[in-house]
Amino acid sequence: MVKKRLGIGFLGGGFISRFHIQSLLGVRDVDVAGVFSKTKQSAEDTAALANDLGVGPAKAFDNITEMVVDPGVDAIWVCSPNYARIETFEEIANAVNSDKGKLIGVACEKPLGRNVAEAKKVLELTRNAGLLDGYLENQVFSPSITRGKEIIWARGAATTGRPFLARAAEEHSGPHMPWFWEGELQGGGVLNDMMCHSVEEARFMLTEPGKPRNSINPVSVSAHTDCLKWQRPKYADILLKNSGGKTDYLKRPSEDFARSLIEYLDENGEKIIVETTTSWCFVGEGLRLSLELFGPEYSMFVNTLDPDLKVFFSREVSGKAGEDLVEKQNAESGGMPIVSNEAEVYGYTAENRHMVESFLAGKRPDENFSDGLNVTELLMTAYMSAEAGKTIAFPPPGLDTFIPAVARGEWNPRSK
Repeated sequence: MVKKRLGIGFLGGGFISRFHIQSLLGVRDVDVAGVFSKTKQSAEDTAALANDLGVGPAKAFDNITEMVVDPGVDAIWVCSPNYARIETFEEIANAVNSDKGKLIGVACEKPLGRNVAEAKKVLELTRNAGLLDGYLENQVFSPSITRGKEIIWARGAATTGRPFLARAAEEHSGPHMPWFWEGELQGGGVLNDMMCHSVEEARFMLTEPGKPRNSINPVSVSAHTDCLKWQRPKYADILLKNSGGKTDYLKRPSEDFARSLIEYLDENGEKIIVETTTSWCFVGEGLRLSLELFGPEYSMFVNTLDPDLKVFFSREVSGKAGEDLVEKQNAESGGMPIVSNEAEVYGYTAENRHMVESFLAGKRPDENFSDGLNVTELLMTAYMSAEAGKTIAFPPPGLDTFIPAVARGEWNPRSK
């Protein structure tokens, strides 16, 4: 029977689940059926948000299996912490394989896994359960990115040749939740947390419309990581206090800055380059997403801190610290950009529209777990390069079993 509406169950009641739920105001034929979180209050609050927005009726579930069994849940959006990824998918798969519930598919936030072994396990569990899979990489659905790609390839590339260089960056002042700062829980530092966006966004822009992702193939990766701000005693003390003494960046830091250069070859053997930069030590108005694309006779530029709406507040204007102007906001006065609809601008609305339409049509989404696995492979190769201090040919030996030193609690640039 063809479904006309999709009921979604959200795993995780935090910031990213709320972002997805807000974006569903712009998506047809979908309802939030419920939320599960290890913290019951978080699940209840996030379900209440869905109901207040009119995208419910949503309720708080007591566990994952209960969610899978519920007849109102057709698909699950995994937005829970990285360190719970495998146990989450094992419980979903066990519930489906034992006929306790019927799902159409599952969508998963980045990263697919903290390393290649985990990412492959997630893909295997999902396939064996017979589920469709969607990788939630919002930035490849951002309207400025998709429209920019359309124009660049239709006009610039069609007349003068394909683009050959993409520079992408994501920068802000640091994550919301304490566990993100812990390399062993998160799987790394800023490289694992945020470079996943830049790597995939740049790859998307350099891939010819209508061609598969393997029409361009990575052949080498060079990367550098460091801890530039948050290992300084003043800032390390802030992390220590915010985490109740758990996050000690003087002893067990994660990288707060990372860059990479990925060399690809296209179908004709021509070299194309992706440069990425990411940091948790960006001091600016708030989250900055930027992309530059270059071809033989054209270029393209995107910067989310250069929107069409800006305001200025003098010293006489006072207010509480918040994020009402832009995500990861750092100031409340002076000249400030305003992202008018973050869910739309950052790509969440179009992303979820595509996932919902694909699942209802019984089709695997264009952005799926195979893409998530490829991103993880590139990120782990970047860690290999940074640790070795040299360019690494892709794919390198030992990639499937590699775990970065930062994820083992064995990385400290100040001890070198």
